[in-house]
Amino acid sequence: MKNLKYLMLLLIGSLILGLVACDPEEEIIPKDDTPYELSYGDLPEPTLPADNPLTVQGVQLGKMLFYETMLSKDGTQSCASCHRQLDGFSDTTTFSIGVEGLPGKRQAMSIFNMAWHTNEFFWDGRAHLLRDQSLMPIQDPLEMNETLENVITKLSNEKEYRDQFSRAFGSPDITSEKMSLAMEQFMLSIVSYNSKYDRYLAGDVQLTDSEERGRKLFFEEYNPFFPDQSGADCAHCHSGRAFTNNQYMNNGLDTDAEITDIGREEVTQDPNDKAKFKVTTLRNIEVTPPYMHDGRFQTLEEVIEHYNSGIKTSATADPTVLNTQSSGLLLDAQDKQDLLNFLKTLTDDTFLNNVEYASPF
Repeated sequence: MKNLKYLMLLLIGSLILGLVACDPEEEIIPKDDTPYELSYGDLPEPTLPADNPLTVQGVQLGKMLFYETMLSKDGTQSCASCHRQLDGFSDTTTFSIGVEGLPGKRQAMSIFNMAWHTNEFFWDGRAHLLRDQSLMPIQDPLEMNETLENVITKLSNEKEYRDQFSRAFGSPDITSEKMSLAMEQFMLSIVSYNSKYDRYLAGDVQLTDSEERGRKLFFEEYNPFFPDQSGADCAHCHSGRAFTNNQYMNNGLDTDAEITDIGREEVTQDPNDKAKFKVTTLRNIEVTPPYMHDGRFQTLEEVIEHYNSGIKTSATADPTVLNTQSSGLLLDAQDKQDLLNFLKTLTDDTFLNNVEYASPF
């Protein structure tokens, strides 16, 4: 009889604990609007979205989501799987492999200094805002291959996420819009501004003789009439502190007959945009191989040689690159090495190892 009473007490106790654990009146964590202080050194002041101000808790939630494998169908991949910090938040494989074992269609782009990218996102610009971009890989069959509804259900089952959504947005209710805003905040917080070249501009270090010759070649215009003064003409497309002009361009990779990816044209439906792709930043270019939208070049040496002697004619190829086709850039072996050495000064080891961008788990 005593044993029966003991068992009854245990059962009642278990039921009480279960009811407490499933209490529908779960305490709501208050919203925390503490602003996130964005550091960007001597880069120009960015224009941040007025309707999504960066907060400490919003950035933290975005970082959690960026590294969260529950966003994928089988729980094996996160955004960070194809955008790794030590690789400049890019993927060094030619095409990232999704959860179904299928390759993507284009090389994974690097994610940093997004606050200075003002002309859509992805190689073809199909995402107007960074928040739009953030949700597309989740739903892409070649990438994470999951539905937003399923992701919301999975996240909603985790108290850690309900609490963090409360801190960031004032409510534990999880929606795809809140997810996108949080991931936008985190990606906007990822900034690279402390390369050797930045320190050179600040007067803190000197470039080597080779790096300095490469710097001059980079910014000097192509001039076939005065070969000794002719440069590599890189700054036409990779200009300013962002090292990109934020445009979509055809850089002479293929002839019309060879083009298999129509690029920007797929978005705008304008034939004049055929085979045009977003001009990427050259910051951290040393650690983000392979190169071009299709990853066709494995090394920077190959990239330099393409511009020096490999430009091909097509209807939408940019006049700037076509202008060099007849003679090439006139770069000799030493010029190429100097240019390569300068490009390596754009590598930012501080950014690549910044714990603020690392996994929170």
